[in-house]
Amino acid sequence: MKGVAWILSVGNELLIGRVVNTNAAWLASKLTFLGYSVRRIVVVPDEENDIVEAFREAINRADVVISTGGLGPTPDDITNLAFCKALGVEAVVNDVALKMVREKYEARGYALTPERIKMAMMPPGATPLPNPVGTAPGILYESGGKLVVLLPGVPKEMEAIFENHVEPLLKSRGPPVYFSEREVVVRGVPEADIAPVIREVMRLDKRVYVKSHPRGFEVNAPLLHIHIYASAGSKEEAEALVSKASDRLIELIKLKYGDRASISTG
Repeated sequence: MKGVAWILSVGNELLIGRVVNTNAAWLASKLTFLGYSVRRIVVVPDEENDIVEAFREAINRADVVISTGGLGPTPDDITNLAFCKALGVEAVVNDVALKMVREKYEARGYALTPERIKMAMMPPGATPLPNPVGTAPGILYESGGKLVVLLPGVPKEMEAIFENHVEPLLKSRGPPVYFSEREVVVRGVPEADIAPVIREVMRLDKRVYVKSHPRGFEVNAPLLHIHIYASAGSKEEAEALVSKASDRLIELIKLKYGDRASISTG
């Protein structure tokens, strides 16, 4: 699979400034780290014609298309239906997706209404992607060497589906890149205080991705496992990027927080 990627963000809330498009930034970092070239981030309203047009252009010009938003049960959630129209096919209820949706709602004592069944509608031949956080399945569709993935707009749902199902697939099919990673453990500094440091480290190189994972208590006993990843054209270059980012991360933490921070690497 070639390496050009487009990101489509669907939602009126993004266009009126009510919600910051963190999904696009997160996906762009992930795709870049995986070796894909993100050429467009397109934001469209919850309007069928706009969504159809965006999908058609993206599929025509990109190898990988990932959309977020519009997979829920409300009337303005129409991304899955608009995608079918963009393909020129009728949306069908996917039995596997319907089972996923039914189990989610029945576990909470809710009936399977037409609005909820709508979340299981997708193009014939599409693959539903389990949503471990929410109710709407993701959608994976392949045709003519193109890969299209539709993800929910809720960040935690989008991230979970991407990391569990989409990232491994893209990694296996993407451009030939080499990866390196390292973990830095920080005690004594809350995640919120480390966030600006992480942002600065990620500016070193677009191929570097840094993710913090809190393990303790944010205020009383903060403990962070910070993972640093990098991708490059050679193993040596990837390792050099990780070392540079790790050194800079530790340097900034010590500079800002001194003895307050206890740091170890793994």
